[in-house]
Amino acid sequence: MLVVVIGLSLLLSSMPGSAREFSSYASVREDGSLRVGNRMVHLYGIYLPPTNRTCQTFFNPPVCGSRAALALNFRIQGFVHCIEKGTNQDRSITAICYVDRNNFSEGEDLGAYLIRRGWALALPGAPFEYHALERIAERRAMGVWGFTIDSIQKRD
Repeated sequence: MLVVVIGLSLLLSSMPGSAREFSSYASVREDGSLRVGNRMVHLYGIYLPPTNRTCQTFFNPPVCGSRAALALNFRIQGFVHCIEKGTNQDRSITAICYVDRNNFSEGEDLGAYLIRRGWALALPGAPFEYHALERIAERRAMGVWGFTIDSIQKRD
């Protein structure tokens, strides 16, 4: 029995855990990435398609960025909790990040939040939930699915 307990504790201590999780105050950059504490974070499993740069002028100074960045800025009110998924070549981190996370609630996944509103697309390796949310947003004509993208039309 003692051998099983020791083996289990060694296994659990070697697993990546809280060392890959971090929480801090977050700010949104114009490209939709986050500055979480001293880390540059890109949300895992999503792609932010280009949209026109928009400014919210009711802030002083005005907040500008893509529509996804503005949606993130609206949703994030302070701290976020992130679970690191990888590191990019530019030393930024790819992570799943949550708002409103506490001991009683997992919180809201920011990647899922953007996809649900149509401001992000699910990448091929993204969680199944992201792909389902993308299809729902597309069917409801939300976000990028709701406005016409420039196209070339032939004229006679």
